[in-house]
Amino acid sequence: MSSTVIDRDLVRRVAEAAHIKLTDEELDKYAHQMKAIVEAFTELDQVDTEGVEPSFHPIELENVLREDEPRDWAWNPLGNTVHKENKYFKGPRIT
Repeated sequence: MSSTVIDRDLVRRVAEAAHIKLTDEELDKYAHQMKAIVEAFTELDQVDTEGVEPSFHPIELENVLREDEPRDWAWNPLGNTVHKENKYFKGPRIT
């Protein structure tokens, strides 16, 4: 287990650093939860991983996107406006 003592005082200092106000009941609850979390990580630290390759993703990723092929566009974005000039929207003149 870690050499850091996880108690209400530690939880209170963490809460103060995060600008969180906790009740006495919450301090007890979170101290218990924080202790359980640290114990779980301590248990994980004891697992022998010698010779195990790192796994960055459990499922091999592959590109699922289609090939980028140019094609005609059926939508005419200027079709519903009278404010156009050639192939562009026409806005008010800025002076």
